[in-house]
Amino acid sequence: MQPAARVASAAEILDRMIAGEAIEKCLTTWGRKNRYAGSKDRAAIRDHVFQAWRCARSYAALGGAADAPTGRALMIGALRAEGVAPESVFTGVGHAPEPLSEEEAAAGAPPEGVAAINDMPDWLWPQFEASLGDDASIEAQLLRQRAPVFLRVNARKATHAEAIEALAEDSIIAERAEQAETALLVTEGVRKVALSGAFADGLVELQDAASQAVVSELPLEGVTRVLDFCAGGGGKSLALAAISEASVFAHDIAAERMRDIPVRVERAGCKVSVLEPDDLLDQTFDLVFCDAPCSGSGAWRRAPDGKWRLTQQTLDELSDTQRDVLSQASKHVAADGALAYATCSLLACENQDVVSAFVADNPEWQVAGQKNWRLQNGGDGFYLAVLRRA
Repeated sequence: MQPAARVASAAEILDRMIAGEAIEKCLTTWGRKNRYAGSKDRAAIRDHVFQAWRCARSYAALGGAADAPTGRALMIGALRAEGVAPESVFTGVGHAPEPLSEEEAAAGAPPEGVAAINDMPDWLWPQFEASLGDDASIEAQLLRQRAPVFLRVNARKATHAEAIEALAEDSIIAERAEQAETALLVTEGVRKVALSGAFADGLVELQDAASQAVVSELPLEGVTRVLDFCAGGGGKSLALAAISEASVFAHDIAAERMRDIPVRVERAGCKVSVLEPDDLLDQTFDLVFCDAPCSGSGAWRRAPDGKWRLTQQTLDELSDTQRDVLSQASKHVAADGALAYATCSLLACENQDVVSAFVADNPEWQVAGQKNWRLQNGGDGFYLAVLRRA
């Protein structure tokens, strides 16, 4: 495919997303219908789509369709944002998009208003700004950019040097990252990682550096039993098992989310016991870790759908869920144990506010420590609070 044809395909996919379809579903559907497209074409189109969706408001304005965005307008705006004249791509030649109309050529202006400039929904910006203060615009602008790719070195199987060497055998270049002791930053060959020997042999796992840092901050000294209460696919369960001698248990209210954990555990060469919801009963643990469901605002550059699909109602429902998660998890903390709460959110209503509400409702608990990770630190945005009984 020629570069212009990739732009045309990206515009087509974006139209489906604007109509309400999820980004991954749209990309998958397009791929099945266009099997002639090679891997480089698919990768380039995916990059176009993700970048346009991260910057949907500003690109729509630049494309002359701020009030009624289309896939075509987003790609016109994307080219203008990159300093490329849209008419040089929208030629109508071959599979290129049709030439710009006089109206399209004349339209387009920089976005107006702080929310649009920062590619945020109007309703959300006040909460985002209140949560981050002077850092709000900095963080929002970072959410408009592609995220770096980090790997976690599995200390059970390899040192940093051994992992870097193994990755290099598949032409993947990685270097140590400062955000977490176990983290590597991939600088070349990102799309080869999942097919690499280092990954297949369990030397590395794909995991954001801030996510790794959260695990390293957990109070693991002297701990013998750890419960990952909202384990999902088990990324943090595996990270815990790699750095601790404690017995690690994975639980999730939706057990199907944990179906891949046994395969990942075998690959990693560690031990994680999967608990069905009914298996918990009256069990207690020295540390109960809750990586709670959230808006994912700290990771919106990886999943930009979340930014545009989120509503105030959904955010309120998430806050209720988070409070319930803390309440349920606290029942499984041993008398002298710790309760840890984390989200990959930048919003105070999902972080400090949830913890404050829990402590207010349960005065026997107190906050022993809390920490924020910002995108400015290099990884995703995360929050962690550790609580203990007073």
